[in-house]
Amino acid sequence: MPIEPRFSLEPAYTHGQASRTAIVYCNLGTPDAPTAPALRRYLAEFLSDPRVVEIPRFLWLLILHGIILRVRPAKSAQKYASIWTDEGSPLKVWSQRQADALHQKWNNRGVQVRLMMRYGSPAVAKVLDELKQEGVDRVLVIPAYPQYSATTTASVFDAVYTWALRTRRVPELRFVNNYHDHPGYIAALADSIQRHWQAHGRNELLVMSFHGVPARTLKLGDPYHCECHKTARLLAHALGISKDQYRVCFQSRFGKAKWLEPYTEPTVRELARAGLKSMDIVCPGFVSDCLETLEEIAMEVKEAFLEEGGEAYGYIPCLNDSPLWIQALEDLATSHLSGWPLHAAPAHEAQASREAALAMGAES
Repeated sequence: MPIEPRFSLEPAYTHGQASRTAIVYCNLGTPDAPTAPALRRYLAEFLSDPRVVEIPRFLWLLILHGIILRVRPAKSAQKYASIWTDEGSPLKVWSQRQADALHQKWNNRGVQVRLMMRYGSPAVAKVLDELKQEGVDRVLVIPAYPQYSATTTASVFDAVYTWALRTRRVPELRFVNNYHDHPGYIAALADSIQRHWQAHGRNELLVMSFHGVPARTLKLGDPYHCECHKTARLLAHALGISKDQYRVCFQSRFGKAKWLEPYTEPTVRELARAGLKSMDIVCPGFVSDCLETLEEIAMEVKEAFLEEGGEAYGYIPCLNDSPLWIQALEDLATSHLSGWPLHAAPAHEAQASREAALAMGAES
């Protein structure tokens, strides 16, 4: 027999109430503090997601709770401590600034913008519950992942669907799958790189480092690898650079399985050993600076390059809250909100609707 959903407590419905629209901007998430206990909680949630680790569930949970969560939190906490700011985790700080800037773009048009995190806080269910309490009945979900992957984008959708499963009156939902080739996104990336070159000079080679995923996901139909390469091609074209002036790599490998290649750090070491003396590196798939960019790329990979004989290494920050990126997000939202009435109906129409409902016996 099918399992019946357990509905959460619904806000009272009032006839004639104004219809409202919201944009929810969702990033991966971050621990609450750079401490082992906080990392243990965060990693337990993150690595328990079957979208993230696609191996037999029982076996993986034994490994996760028996080994990884006993060892990794302390090591990860040290890395987070090296990038932590007075405001907190860089990923959360930048994500909140992006959401706030997007809110400023839309608030006067009757659309509110909220930030949520797939793992950690503010949690997906909490944010959607709050919006529902406020009368929001149309929600556009924009993941902070330009390139689609089942390990990231689809996981956000899973969390929203899970929330909807226990919701009696589900809002109208729309999802942005990807924007890896969106003109505004590409223009924002190109502008960021060009501004870096103007301020710091341009090195011999530009390395574009994307987050890695297991290689088998490509054979299983995940478009992530192809979308990363398309982003790279479009970005190179926007910058006016040729194929021999940039490289595409994949970082943050986890575990012993084969991931998308070439791997970033080994590639950078090989380039230095081959005689490359200067390079710039950018992470187009990350729209907010975070552990993977500030610690792994700006620190660890830089050290690897210099160890092998490299002399000049330029890390180009993520888009963060650059005006062109915020404009790209606004343009993206505009196209996906098309067809939805964004402003509330006139007060007299809402009142007439309410009076008609009450006349038919409605209680509120």
